[in-house]
Amino acid sequence: MDTSSSGHQRRRRRKAHTAEEAAATLRKAWCRLRLSARDPARVPPWDAVVLTAASPEQAALYNRQLERARSLGRFPASTAAIAIPDPDGARIGSGAATLHAVASLVRHLAAQASKEEIGEFLTEANDCSGDEGTLAATASSMAKKHVLLLHAGGDSKRVPWANPMGKAFLPLPYLAGDNPDGPVPLLFDHILAISSSARQAFNNQGGIFIMTGDVLPCFDASNLVLPDDAACIVTVPTTLDVAANHGVVVASKDGTDQENYSLCLVDNLLQKPTVSELVEGQAILDDGRALLDTGLIAARGKAWQDLVTLAHSSSQTMIKELMDSKKELSLYEDLVATWVPTKHEWLRNRPLGKELIAALGRQRIFSFCSYDFSFLHFGTSAEVLDHLAGSYSGLVGRRHMCSLPETTACDIAATAIILSTKISAGVSIGEDSLVYDSLLCGRIRIGSQSIVVGVNIREFHGYSSQIISSSASFTLPDRHCLWEVPLVNSAARVLVYCGLHDNPKVSIKRDGTFCGKPWINVLQDLRIQDTDLWSSTNQDKCLWNARLFPIMSLPEMLNVGMWLMGSAYDPDGEVASQWRKSQRVSLEELHRAIDYSQLCTDASKHQADLAADIAKACMNYGLLGRNLFQLCEEMLQKDTCLAVCKELLSFFPSHGDQYSGVLPQSREYQVKMDLLRASGDLSTACMVEEKVWASIASETASAIKYGSKEPSRDPMSSNNENLHPRKAFVELPVRVDFVGGWSDTPPWSLERPGCVLNMAISLEGSLPVGAMIETADNHLGVLVEDDAGRNVYIDDLASISSPFKQSDPFRLVKSALIVTGILCHKILSKSGLNIRTWANVPRGSGLGTSSILAAAVVKGLFQLMDDDESDDNVARAVLVVEQIMGTGGGWQDQIGGLYPGIKCTQSFPGQPLRLQVIPLLASRQLIQELEQRLLVVFTGQVRLAHQVLQKVVTRYLRRDNILISSIKRLAKLAKIGREALMNGEIDELGGIMLEAWRLHQELDPFCSNKFVDELFAFADPYCCGYKLVGAGGGGFALLLAKNLSCAKELKQALEESTTFDVKVYAWNIAMPR
Repeated sequence: MDTSSSGHQRRRRRKAHTAEEAAATLRKAWCRLRLSARDPARVPPWDAVVLTAASPEQAALYNRQLERARSLGRFPASTAAIAIPDPDGARIGSGAATLHAVASLVRHLAAQASKEEIGEFLTEANDCSGDEGTLAATASSMAKKHVLLLHAGGDSKRVPWANPMGKAFLPLPYLAGDNPDGPVPLLFDHILAISSSARQAFNNQGGIFIMTGDVLPCFDASNLVLPDDAACIVTVPTTLDVAANHGVVVASKDGTDQENYSLCLVDNLLQKPTVSELVEGQAILDDGRALLDTGLIAARGKAWQDLVTLAHSSSQTMIKELMDSKKELSLYEDLVATWVPTKHEWLRNRPLGKELIAALGRQRIFSFCSYDFSFLHFGTSAEVLDHLAGSYSGLVGRRHMCSLPETTACDIAATAIILSTKISAGVSIGEDSLVYDSLLCGRIRIGSQSIVVGVNIREFHGYSSQIISSSASFTLPDRHCLWEVPLVNSAARVLVYCGLHDNPKVSIKRDGTFCGKPWINVLQDLRIQDTDLWSSTNQDKCLWNARLFPIMSLPEMLNVGMWLMGSAYDPDGEVASQWRKSQRVSLEELHRAIDYSQLCTDASKHQADLAADIAKACMNYGLLGRNLFQLCEEMLQKDTCLAVCKELLSFFPSHGDQYSGVLPQSREYQVKMDLLRASGDLSTACMVEEKVWASIASETASAIKYGSKEPSRDPMSSNNENLHPRKAFVELPVRVDFVGGWSDTPPWSLERPGCVLNMAISLEGSLPVGAMIETADNHLGVLVEDDAGRNVYIDDLASISSPFKQSDPFRLVKSALIVTGILCHKILSKSGLNIRTWANVPRGSGLGTSSILAAAVVKGLFQLMDDDESDDNVARAVLVVEQIMGTGGGWQDQIGGLYPGIKCTQSFPGQPLRLQVIPLLASRQLIQELEQRLLVVFTGQVRLAHQVLQKVVTRYLRRDNILISSIKRLAKLAKIGREALMNGEIDELGGIMLEAWRLHQELDPFCSNKFVDELFAFADPYCCGYKLVGAGGGGFALLLAKNLSCAKELKQALEESTTFDVKVYAWNIAMPR
């Protein structure tokens, strides 16, 4: 443990995340989130996701958002997801809201429990019966659950345009470019991703993780350490000026201090302390900073069980007492203080303090201080834009799921962010503005640093008053917000606006503003009285309760809005008169009158229409480059989806004819199959699916054979009378791949560049794969024998034809006979063939054995024929062999076995496919260090690459952008890995292996399993990198140790382990002979 002062200074002065670091952190979190949804048995998700809401109406909106998240694969079916409103809409404080949410979850789980589960619950209940017994048992059971609680209730006064959607669900297009055909990422989605990494810190001990809906904690939560049977608060060092406005944690000087975090008991809690209070409380660290309370709180084991028991038994009584006394219970001041003994005396004088101490005070709370943490608060409209335009701007997708006119018909700044929006000609949008979920037509000018949300403005031809028409314009000034709200029990909608920096809570007396101007100036400029806005003289007059916004037709509201914002004049007072006569509402009244159901319905229809427009444009004008499968899922939100899909199907087959020779037929068939499925025609879709795979095989064969010599079909065409040589003996190494796999696989490699870094190795002192082929004088057929003792004699050579049954153990050799053309060669007119094959490696090894064995057979056959047996020619032939076999597969396996040593191989699409093998000129020292530090371990888990291959290829044919970006990154990492090895940076290679392993799981979550995860967790302290070889799913693993000592310790630990029945193989790099 490093406890030196210099160590503290160095770590705690770490700079904030760069955009690249933040992107890497978020991508890692998103990967785990997707894995937990796809394979929850292996990557445990939250058992429940709970949101607090201010009212039943807001809870209904949140429940729809939770269902949206589930449908998008944010969490699996097994995760309970529920929004819980505060009782009677009362302000009870975040602590009471926490207890109420936990108690409500107990009741929800009891109501949802099956008869079998209820029976199990009741066995845990003591002296209870009926509903009471079920609830008590459920509470006991829930202490074993893992719960994510997100505080998202209340009114968003500082971000008023987010009130209709809830601040937790505001758009946050970080990494939106990774999935351009998917919905716009929301703040809630990113919070879920970060929290999914925190889930693993609980292990098998139940607990709760509490977050707030307006904060994105950007840190690698997989490093979170939570002590057993205790609470924990996440902290981060901050400057004293920031600490003075927030909660501060005073941590013990003793504890665990690691490179990226420290874990210490909490000695005290301070709320918005002055500098003198910080000094007196010993809260200032050695580097002059203090520990900021981030709002992330966890309770685990007994601490969680105590919380569940209190919530289940007493929350209703406690909340009633709070409501009667009109007091609140804070999570961060009151509830957390129960776990800090020095706060007990203070807490006893607080509402319900004694009860809290009695119920929770037996456990302690720790501070987990992260030195690698960025705290993104979305507390104001200005902060939202800052996080989109500031240091993280490189993460932002600025155009996402939108429809825009040509650049000569509109003026949209390059830095403007347009999300889920349709814009027509004539619209102007300024720098750094955000436009979301809107439709803008006509002459509309949106200023710089402005926010427009949920606005639907069309041209109003023929409107009688002609307040705004196609010849007029609407202007939203710089630094303003504009949004539209549907009213409950009414067909009306209200257009709302304010200044970016307006604080609706600040009153006139405290220099409150509207549209950036002090209220006194607003009243003077508009020539209105405060009585026009506020009815009571005792009322605290502020923007929140000012009755500003008229309910009238949209053209009239636009016209009045420009007058109120100061972008239009009213010389004759007509607009002011119209405004005074209108029915008007305040932000406060709007918050209670939002039609959340209509809001969701409108948003869904709007997004479905956008998806349909994009799909039609893709079919009409493009080369099917968009993910139509995903767009169809968006369109399914609207009743007209089937009609749209049938319209898109009408483009076939003319679309393929139009782009013949440019558009791969396999892609065209995949699109047609997806549209048929979306249309409900499943039988036709299945028939088209067969054409997809047939097309891939045909395209691969064309790319390999084009321009090369075709084998002769004339048995008399050879003049080679000597038939030399009569015997061929081929031995080859196996290959292990460091990174780049999948970029070598058709159809990717036929359409995009690929790059793989791999290595040829011997196992246990020998080359494990081989074939011996010789001519036979005693028969004219083909006798094939393998190392399992199986054999087959084929006397009718014409019977060797594809397709072959998958159960045929000799289809590899038969396919090689076809591809090499030996069946038509003169050599078989006078003699037969004896072929013996072997592969001294476990089945399903992932070492490329099948392809390398095919290479050995092909090479041997070419030798017999005295044909071109060059490694390049053999590698190409094996690609065709695998397509005939029906296994698919790429070029990296045969390249890995045919070419010795370490090599970086690139492929370039075209006809023919070009392969460039670049050997790594490794020093003797590098080879020795790599052979000493790299453990090659057979996991004992059998893998089937073909099953994985079909899933990945299907996703590629659908143009799944997450998959495409992952494979691109793998190919790039192969080049980076080559440079690392060239420079002798083996540790850097370990980091590349780890990222490659994460990307492989992104491509297919089932490339690993629980056994492999546990093996890697066991090896992690010894290693700087690890991964499964090949496509994963089992087989061999590569474990790259941190140094020679770690390698020896890990090898010994694995050999002595009773948990892992694995074998560590002796290996060497197969160097050129």
